[in-house]
Amino acid sequence: MSVETAPRRRRLEPDARRGQILACAVRLFGERPYADVSTTDVAREAGVARGLVNHYFGAKKDLYLEVVRVMVTIPEVALERLPKGDLRTRVDASVTWFLDVVSRHSTSWLAAVTARGMGGDADVERVLAEAEEVAADRMLVAVGLAGEAEHREELRGMVRAYGGLATSTAREWLQRGALTRAQVHLLLTTTLLTIVEQVIPQVIVGDDSTRPAQPAEPPA
Repeated sequence: MSVETAPRRRRLEPDARRGQILACAVRLFGERPYADVSTTDVAREAGVARGLVNHYFGAKKDLYLEVVRVMVTIPEVALERLPKGDLRTRVDASVTWFLDVVSRHSTSWLAAVTARGMGGDADVERVLAEAEEVAADRMLVAVGLAGEAEHREELRGMVRAYGGLATSTAREWLQRGALTRAQVHLLLTTTLLTIVEQVIPQVIVGDDSTRPAQPAEPPA
């Protein structure tokens, strides 16, 4: 979820050049609807030939899908940079990282999570769904629950639901201006701590009230 723009018109290594092109695409797709951005526009912005854009990313849609992916996927490096403190310290750092990233790339992030101009596209939905799964796994690592195997799917479901809350709350701040950053931070940290400290322990000990209802057996 973090892309930096490299200086233009320099001889760069392939990875750096690819990153430069992607950074320009992130910005352009954030500023304009999908239909209004071409690979020629991206190439011009990056200072490269259009063929190089196609070489690294394929067609325009492939490039767009990569933009969405990079904007909505939590990178592994975010986990590596979390402090080694207690749960509250790690939750606070996780929320701070998320808010820093979405505010730094607010226009591009909002365009990605709403898939502006591509609503209902199966490939976009697949990328968003994959990002949710990655986020679920990495959030469990962040809160120290990656090793909980017996209730893993239930915990991943809770974390996915929390991810939906995080996205909606960030939009209330960035898009609608209904909340301040401090209010969003408070809501997200308090909610995540409540889930980890109060809800998940009940699931792990097998409290029947937290278990999904089982379908009734058909009559004999």
